[in-house]
Amino acid sequence: MRYWAYFAAKLVVAGAALYGLLVLLNWKWPPPPRFYVQHQVVTYIPPRFGYDLSFTLAVLVWFLLSTATAYFIVWDQRYRCRVCLRRLRMPIETGSWNRMLQFGRPRIEYICAYGHGTLREDEFQISGLENPEWTPHSDDFWDELCASSKEPGEQP
Repeated sequence: MRYWAYFAAKLVVAGAALYGLLVLLNWKWPPPPRFYVQHQVVTYIPPRFGYDLSFTLAVLVWFLLSTATAYFIVWDQRYRCRVCLRRLRMPIETGSWNRMLQFGRPRIEYICAYGHGTLREDEFQISGLENPEWTPHSDDFWDELCASSKEPGEQP
């Protein structure tokens, strides 16, 4: 739950900052001239976007900044521990393209430095449908590390 709350908080903060930047952009830009039709009270205000080149370019830069911010927020969130929210460390490459039938497809594994879990993702995503696999570890990671040295029937 903390994982998704942190993600939502990052999106809200970034959205508020970008919305404030858009409000500042609209406030600082000079208003368009008003056109009056003679013998009538109709007032026409032409839109700035699409007709004023400098305003349109400024909105384009704002849009690109918003898109890049959302992309980096999602990218940062993918490489965080699901429990403690720290960045995942120690990438280990497993598998080989030369020996794919023996060892499987190449993957990269990231671990939480505090032993909360492991993130496994494909080194090269061909189809785009592969999601990274998060594997949580038990609270006592020393049991997992020492499990390979124990005999099958041995009790701790």
